Amino acid sequence: MKHDRNFDSLIAKFEQKIYRHVKGDWRLKLIKEDLAHFHQSPKHLAIWDAGCGFGQISLWLAGQGHQLALCDISEKMLARAREQFRNAGLTALFHQQAAQVLAAQLPQFDLILSHALLEWLAQPVPTLQIIAERVKPGGYLSLLFYNRNAMVYTNALKGRWRWKNLLNDSYLGQGKKLTPPNPQYPHELIEHLQQWGFSIEQHTGIRVFHDYIAQDTLAQSDPSELFALEYRYCRMPTYRDMGRYVHLLAKRQGTAL
Repeated sequence: MKHDRNFDSLIAKFEQKIYRHVKGDWRLKLIKEDLAHFHQSPKHLAIWDAGCGFGQISLWLAGQGHQLALCDISEKMLARAREQFRNAGLTALFHQQAAQVLAAQLPQFDLILSHALLEWLAQPVPTLQIIAERVKPGGYLSLLFYNRNAMVYTNALKGRWRWKNLLNDSYLGQGKKLTPPNPQYPHELIEHLQQWGFSIEQHTGIRVFHDYIAQDTLAQSDPSELFALEYRYCRMPTYRDMGRYVHLLAKRQGTAL
C-alpha cells in the first residue's frame, strides 16, 4: 500500500538541494510575484498552508498580519517552520497532520497554499479536491507542483534505456530520494480545477530552461542572462508548461475577496 511521503529522514538533503541553491531562490521569487496581491492586501486574510515544509511563503505572508494555519506530516519540517515563526516573532497554528485528514476540522480560507505537495501523495487528485473544498467562494488556491512534462522531456533528452521507460511509464520515481513518484500534467490539473469551479488567474513555469541545460554549458554561461531568459518566457504559453515546477493561482467561483 502506497503512503504519502514523509521527509523526516531527508530533511537535511531536502534543504541543501532545494533552498540552499539559486534554484530555490528563483522558485520563491516567482511564487511571491504571483502572490503579491495577497501579501499587500489591507485585509487580514485567513490562509492555510497545506503541506507547509519549512513555511517560507507562510512566514512572508504572516509578516503582513495575515492569519496562518500550517500543517505537515513531517515532525521535523513542522518544527523548522515553528522555529522560523518564533525567530520572526510571529504566530500561527501548527498541525502535524496530513492535509486531507485535517481538512474536515478546518473552516474555509481566503487563500490555500499547496506547494510541492501533490507529487509526493499516494492519491494526488482526490487529496487536491479535498483541499480545494476548503477555499471560500471567491477565494484562491495557490498550487505549485512538479511537472510531469518536464520529467518526460528530461528523460527523452538523456536517451538510451530511458526511452523504453518513457514508453511504459516506468520512469516515474519511487519517492525514495528526491524524485517525486507522482508528477502531474498541468493540463490535467487545470481541467480538474475548472470542473470544481475554479478559474486560472495566474500560470507560471519555474525553471523553463535551466534544468534542460548541460552542467558544463551552465558553468560557462552567465547566470544573470539565463534568469533574464527564464523571466521573459516563464509565463508564456508552451514555455510555462515546460518548467520543472508549475504554479497555478486559481480562483473559486463566488463573491470576490
